[in-house]
Order: sequence, then structure tokens, then C-alpha cells
Amino acid sequence: MIPATDTTSRIDAHFAQKKILITGGLGFIGSTLAHRLVDAGANVTLVDSLIPQYGGNLCNVAGIEDRARINISDVRDEYSMAHLIGGHDYLFNLAGQTSHMDSMSDPYADLEINCRAQLSILEACRKHNPGIKVVFASTRQMYGKPDYLPVDEKHLLRPVDVNGINKMAGEWYHIVYHNVYGIRSCALRLTNTYGPRMRIKDARQTFLGVWIRLLVEGKPFEVWDGHQLRDFTFVDDAVDAFLLAAYHDAANGEVFNLGGDGVISLRDLADLLVEVGGGGEYSVRTFPADRKRIDIGDYYADDSRIRAALGWSPRTSLRQGLARTIAFYRDHLHEYL
Repeated sequence: MIPATDTTSRIDAHFAQKKILITGGLGFIGSTLAHRLVDAGANVTLVDSLIPQYGGNLCNVAGIEDRARINISDVRDEYSMAHLIGGHDYLFNLAGQTSHMDSMSDPYADLEINCRAQLSILEACRKHNPGIKVVFASTRQMYGKPDYLPVDEKHLLRPVDVNGINKMAGEWYHIVYHNVYGIRSCALRLTNTYGPRMRIKDARQTFLGVWIRLLVEGKPFEVWDGHQLRDFTFVDDAVDAFLLAAYHDAANGEVFNLGGDGVISLRDLADLLVEVGGGGEYSVRTFPADRKRIDIGDYYADDSRIRAALGWSPRTSLRQGLARTIAFYRDHLHEYL
């Protein structure tokens, strides 16, 4: 087996001098991907609307802001996207509306961003750059409440909220454009991704961000129910998956689950967070009724398919990832509030 460090070096070397476009590039995962690619010598363009609710933050590109091109634009603007798509070798399509609650209170905005805009992006690829390779950030939310665990890619798709429906449509536009037009596209169904640069001011990306913010501020946080089982992917491991999916032709036209290094209950996660953080308090409360209606219960992924096809595996334990994330926000908390 090739050591992970050798694989990483080989993959990074492949992207040197490549022209890469990242939508949602000032967000959590997009900016982390940008740091990796810029350091690898890629020519990176970041597209982000910087709409406050959607997670973009110029602080996310501190240290590479002079080595990447930044375009403040909305993926819903088909004319801007048509101009930006041309000439790029790779598109990492991470722009999206991630809040499940926002999708229920404003379903039309979610439809525009997670569905219609994705179609516009793919049309721009078809018309202006059909040779581009596209990796789409999808979500495990489209599975809904699992019929069995762990959840593999053959599981029935049964979203429980508007966000899941629109992300499902966005994902399948990518697969259809691969199958019909030959646009090399694939999708990664992300689970709970966490790490430095994640949104912590609210729960629009993940509840874990709110937990970490309150812990760093020395305030108690809430655990709802606490029995639910989840898996978590550290952001650097997610970036590995995006790069492997872009690199390998075996990914073309495929969808892959991402998972983590294990499964944990939310109550045990809270205990681990307090332990790693060197202190803190939390309370357990009943799930709020509005959230309970769209909660999926227990979820953890069968990610054996991406491991076998692309050689991906998480390299960061949950304990290590939490420690790195807490340390980051102890140094940079004010930049993310």
C-alpha cells in the first residue's frame, strides 16, 4: 500500500499550475480547499457572494489572499458564471444554502441556490467549457431517516426537508450532465464536516459550531436528546476526498458517501468536547418541536465505496480534530462572530 503522505504529495503535484474554480470559495470547506491548492501551486479563483447567511468570510483566506483570485459574485447570476467557467481545468462546486431550517422558512431561496443555480452552472460548463471536471458538494440529508445503518449509496433517497430535496436535484443534474453531455462530474455526499473556519455564529452549517463557540466563550451549551448517533468528517479529510474525486477518472458520474473515523452519540460527543477543551458545561434538553419535525434520527455512513474506488480514508481522529478546532477558535474567535 502506498503511504498516505506519498499519495498526498502525488495528488498535490497533479494540481500544480492547474486552473481551478471554487464556488463558495470563501466558505468553510471551499477556503480550506483553496489553502491546500494554493500551497500546491495551483492557479485558484474563488467565487463567493458573501451573503451573510451563507458562511463566506474573508478571514478564511488569510495568508493566501494575495495568491488566489477572489470574485465576489452570486452563482445565481448565469452571466457571471458563464464568464468565469471558461478556461478552468477543475470546478469544485461548493456554493449552496446549507441551513435546513432556512430552507423551510424560505424555500424559494433554497430552490434558487441549490437547484436552479446548479443547472445554470452546468449549462455554462456545457456551452463554454465542456472539458472541465466538476466535483459537487452534496449531502447525506437527502437520505432522510435511515431504514438501516450504516447508510450506503443504494439507500432510498427520501429527504425530510426542502434543503434535502433541492440538494438531491442539484446532485442529479451533475450526474445527468455527465451521462448525457459527457461533462465529467461526480458528487460527494457529506456528513457532519467540522474544523477550523467552520461557521460558529449560529447553527446554519452545523450544531457543533455553536457548541464550540459557547465552549470557547466559557458558556454552557445545549444537547438536544443526546442519544442520536452521528459520524463526523474533519475538514482536511473532506478536502482529501474532493481532490481524489477530481483526480481519478473512476469518480466520473459517481456519487460517494463520506464518513469519519467512527460513530458517536451526541451525549458522548459533548463529553469528549468538554474533555478535549479542558472544561465546560452542557445541559440536555428535549428536542425543539420545529427541529424534531425534520430530524433524521441516527445516521452514520457506509463509506466503503469511496475507500475502495479512490483510496480515501480519514486521517484525523475525532479527538485530534476537535483539539485543532478548539485551538483555532481560541486564537481567532473574534473573526468569526
